[in-house]
Amino acid sequence: MPMRNPDLGASDVCGPFKPPTYHLRSPEDNMTLWQFMTVAWMAPLISVGSKKQLNDEDVWLLPYEFQHSRLHDLFRDIKGSVLTRLLQANAIDLIITSFLGILELLAKISGPVLLQQLLRSIEDQHAPKTAAITYAGLILTVRLIAAQSSVFSLWFCRRCYERSRGEMVTMVFEKALSRKAFGSGESVGESQASASDTDVANGLGAKTDHALESSHSRLTRFLRLDGLKRFFPTKPESAKKQSRASMGKILNLLRNDVYEVAQRFWEVQNIITKPLNLILSVALVWKLIGWPCLIGVSTVVAAQLLNGAFIRILLRLERVRRTATDVRLQVSSQFIEAIRHLRWYDWQTPWQNKILDSRQHELSLRFVTGLWNVAIAFTNSLAGGLFPVVAFAAYTLVAGRPLTIDVAFPAIQLFNMLDANLRELPNLIRVLLNANVALGRIEDFMSEPNKEDSIQNTRSVADLTFKHASFAWPGVADIVLEDINVTFSTGLNLVCGRVGCGKSALLQAALGELDKRNGGVTLPDNMVGYCSQSPWLQSMSIRDNILFSAPFDEQRYKQTLDACALISDFAHFKHGDLSNIGENGIGLSGGQKARVALARAVYSKARVLLLDDPLAALDHGTATSIVCRLFGGPLMHNRTVVLVTHRMDLCAHLASQIVEIHERTAHQLDKSSFTSYEHGMRGTSPESYGEMPTQESIDERANAIPETFTEEEHRVKGGVVASVYWQFVKAGDLRWWFALVLAIVSVRLIRLSNTWFLKSWGEAYGQPQESSALGFIFDRLPSPEVNVRPWVISFLVIAMLLAVTFSLQECLMLVIIYMAGKHLFKDVLDRVSNATFRFYDTTPVGRLMNRLTSDFGTLDGNISRQLQAVGWASISWVSAVTVIASTTPLFLVFTVALTALFVRIFMWFLPTSQSLRRLEMVSLSPLLSNFGTLLEGLTTVRAFRAQTQFQDRVITVTDTFQKMDHFYWSLQAWLMYRFDSLSAISTFLLTLLALYDNLSQGLTAFVLTTAATCKFVISTY
Repeated sequence: MPMRNPDLGASDVCGPFKPPTYHLRSPEDNMTLWQFMTVAWMAPLISVGSKKQLNDEDVWLLPYEFQHSRLHDLFRDIKGSVLTRLLQANAIDLIITSFLGILELLAKISGPVLLQQLLRSIEDQHAPKTAAITYAGLILTVRLIAAQSSVFSLWFCRRCYERSRGEMVTMVFEKALSRKAFGSGESVGESQASASDTDVANGLGAKTDHALESSHSRLTRFLRLDGLKRFFPTKPESAKKQSRASMGKILNLLRNDVYEVAQRFWEVQNIITKPLNLILSVALVWKLIGWPCLIGVSTVVAAQLLNGAFIRILLRLERVRRTATDVRLQVSSQFIEAIRHLRWYDWQTPWQNKILDSRQHELSLRFVTGLWNVAIAFTNSLAGGLFPVVAFAAYTLVAGRPLTIDVAFPAIQLFNMLDANLRELPNLIRVLLNANVALGRIEDFMSEPNKEDSIQNTRSVADLTFKHASFAWPGVADIVLEDINVTFSTGLNLVCGRVGCGKSALLQAALGELDKRNGGVTLPDNMVGYCSQSPWLQSMSIRDNILFSAPFDEQRYKQTLDACALISDFAHFKHGDLSNIGENGIGLSGGQKARVALARAVYSKARVLLLDDPLAALDHGTATSIVCRLFGGPLMHNRTVVLVTHRMDLCAHLASQIVEIHERTAHQLDKSSFTSYEHGMRGTSPESYGEMPTQESIDERANAIPETFTEEEHRVKGGVVASVYWQFVKAGDLRWWFALVLAIVSVRLIRLSNTWFLKSWGEAYGQPQESSALGFIFDRLPSPEVNVRPWVISFLVIAMLLAVTFSLQECLMLVIIYMAGKHLFKDVLDRVSNATFRFYDTTPVGRLMNRLTSDFGTLDGNISRQLQAVGWASISWVSAVTVIASTTPLFLVFTVALTALFVRIFMWFLPTSQSLRRLEMVSLSPLLSNFGTLLEGLTTVRAFRAQTQFQDRVITVTDTFQKMDHFYWSLQAWLMYRFDSLSAISTFLLTLLALYDNLSQGLTAFVLTTAATCKFVISTY
């Protein structure tokens, strides 16, 4: 691998052209320069992917430089802001990609210069054809160099992108493990902050119902510039400081903001190449046509100044749109997590309406931001069309010089490059500002306070002691517990009190999750077996939930299941305790969840157990069994157990002390208080529940704890069927799609007319024009030597028509995105809301979250744009083949051969590409699920001191997700190199065909422009 440390061994690296396996690292760690240049090291994976559906075991491990356990450790050691750390961690890649970007730029900028020399050699009747062939060969060489540089550039840019993204993902996850928990229901400050965020998201603090107001009134209000201040209220600093990241916002950080920042590292070379390209383009245009180019540049500059105002408005709207997306993600995540309970109580309809309202508001904001984008696109398109118009007008009308072929076509190429750079510079600034907004959100999250280490951990004590301690919920000023003075010693300690008095807060305070205002807390320096009031379980097997990364001790495990009355429950499950729960598994009742969570705390080696009312959801018989077998059994010997409960009649006779929480403080009840509770259980012993096991109970235990269980998850095979795309097309309304196709055809025809017009203009000096399909229009114009004004005016009309039709095309696409996004989201939400309970049991929460977040992010932009691109490429291909074949009939034979070769390469590429993309999407769901799981059970994770295990798990999941993405883009590089090389070779052969057919200078320029400027070859791609 380039820049690889030569001291690293290659024993765990897959050899070149050997079958891929997930036991070995990618061949990138040990390949030749030729394999790197041609991306030939991907051949084994392509070979396997063309024969079968790829699975995880068929894909190599990430290269050493990409593995996140190493990256995370190195990134953690770097100090400073997030941006400073990212720049230091990826400095080498940033330098290399910048150098490669400059090399590509030089190759690209030399194209118009060589084209001019080629056209001049064709025009010179005395020059031999070898001169033209030489220039054609030089163009081929330059393009092959650019193709090779693109491969290198993509690899280093991807490394920079993937590593920066992985570094931020693991950084955000680590922060989530250590940040102060602001999720308590008692947190007034958080609810106020959430309300503030919702108000901003709804605009002017309007209610959600206002999202359904008429489109006309919404657009009028959004588009009025004088209403921006009223529309974008500024949040007070105090509100900003109190606002903490909700689960929806954290998921948005992970799914959107991290990508936004990492994408800029992928494109960092643009910061250097775009300004440099602008300077070189101006210099070459000046050399070609002189001072008239400055007049053309002035039109683009004026347009970009206008766009600057548009972009500022767009950025402000984008911030509001992102907040609306946060709200929608938050509501959707809450709905997905609680769907089963909502269905039980028939509450899903109000939640659906709430989600649809938030979606409607988000789509309305997307539509408005899309309109501003269309305005920017129209300005850019108009400026791009006017650039050559005013420059050529000054060149011909003012300077009085003829616009010959060898000037017009190279100038147009340079104009296009210059115009693209002038347009992209503001866009570059915009995306950098967007990334700055995203980076600011990440910085805000990283600057949130961590959990305070307010608990004194001592190995020498076994008791949990509070000394004059007072606590408040994080972010709230009001005291929830005051002057707590109590010691919990070895044995069963009961905590009682009325609902909402602070019993759960006492356990949270012992774990350090509350803000300590004064006093002290002493706790043994070890993990704590914590069982929360709302049972928290992970989407894995029941056994793994109970073990919680602890080693499996069969005897202790069976004792734990027996004491927690779980044997009979597990015996009724098909796969016993190896059954998955939650995602891809079975559903448990509230009592079963409570007992599994209790078993996790009991099975652990923790000396202190904090149990928050685990008996509340149990029936009397099960609760009685657990009290006797567990709290009166051997598993509780020499352990400090603090049990919050309302079932005092069952537990009091076993308690060493009872503590009552009353009026925010703790009162220890004396021995006389026990007597009122003891009558219910006096005389009952653990042995009364411990009869000799019968054969039936032995079989029950065997069924409850099977040896092994594996279950394959089904994954779709083959390509995406047309019916899937058809569903999207129908959701966008066929009438709008038909109008879009007409608009694309119009844009293509106008562009062809523009190119042919330039050819006719250049050939009209001093010689009759060749007859053509467009001759009936252009032949009527006077000779430009006599009167050039009609030619300039015609050129202006064509530019105006092109800008208008292009803007119409973008508006139609925007309407389609809005319609499809609205209808498909509603359909998916309806299906999820009315699905069977079996669906909820077997479908991962992370997968559902992925469908309603990232997948709809794709539907809101990428898919529609890709379908538009396919339509545009198809129309361009047909038109380019028709035009070129009409001038060089021999080209038809060449077209068939070239297209067949393109298709053959693409068919090698496609199956592997689809498999890797699907594997990437499948591996993304656990990443989102891990974040959601962590945020729900953060207190439990920290109590068990399992942060390291969770961090390692997310690193493993990130490696799996990133490796699919890494090899997907490596496959793209494999395809890109072959297509770019074929593109260069085909253009060279087309030039030879033009020379062989003795085409005129104008026709040769027209054919090459049609073939090279993203028409035939790139449309085939």
